[in-house]
Amino acid sequence: MIERSHLEILRAVKQQGSLTAAAERLHLTQSALSHSVRKLEQRLGTDIWVREGRQLRLTQSGEYLLSLANRLLPQIEHAEMLVGQFAKGQRGVLRIGMECHPCYQWLLKVVGPYLEHWPGVDVDVKQKFQFGGIGALFGHDIDMLVTPDPLHRPGLVFEPVFDYEQVLVVGADHPLAGKPWVEPEDLESETLITYPVEIERLDIYTRFLLPAHASPARHKTIETTDIMLQMVAAGRGVAALPRWLVEDYGRRIPVKAVQLGMEGIPKQIFLGLRERDREVDYLNSFMTLAREVRWS
Repeated sequence: MIERSHLEILRAVKQQGSLTAAAERLHLTQSALSHSVRKLEQRLGTDIWVREGRQLRLTQSGEYLLSLANRLLPQIEHAEMLVGQFAKGQRGVLRIGMECHPCYQWLLKVVGPYLEHWPGVDVDVKQKFQFGGIGALFGHDIDMLVTPDPLHRPGLVFEPVFDYEQVLVVGADHPLAGKPWVEPEDLESETLITYPVEIERLDIYTRFLLPAHASPARHKTIETTDIMLQMVAAGRGVAALPRWLVEDYGRRIPVKAVQLGMEGIPKQIFLGLRERDREVDYLNSFMTLAREVRWS
């Protein structure tokens, strides 16, 4: 009774805001679109939407069908894309979502060898899914998620592929640069620079400052790693980043990594994918190559 075309109409009307715009988007006449919905309403015995002036308001049934469209249509479209690529002799596109700002440099170490191993697979990195990757995986917007903080959910698999240490990064002539490690109270007079991420997802807060009931004098956010480290090198603040990244940048700009606490803060990069995709060969190959990356 419910056909794909019905779901596409509901999605288009929601996205375009009117029947006229939706009909143009779907290459239908407005009368054909309205007739299709009326037939569905007759079959289901309920209204899908009601008019309020010039606006359309979805009924409870319409809202349910719209949520169904938002779940199913991306999966169908993704399947069609892959099958079409298989038919052309291609393996497909590996769409990777990034939930980790500094992990991009690590990812570059994997992508080069991967493209050599899989000439029929393209790689597309989607950073707009930062901190929303779980929904992107379930919605088939991405095929793999790079994250240091996996949220385990039924139907998803996360594998650790890279171990690292989270450290404090300071300017080379900063008073803390000569210490073997820093304590939370050492940051109470500092400007802490972080990526624009919720405090609840920042290890420098959740695993270092908050347990000690400490806080920096000022918290500033910057989106790009390069600008962040230039600010640190200029004495404008301190930051918390992976040791491998700080040591890499330290060859070019005057910054230094200092251990956070006597025990340090160990971390891992995880790759997540849908459980039913774990046997896909080109996804497994990416995980294998990721585990082999060594930062030097």
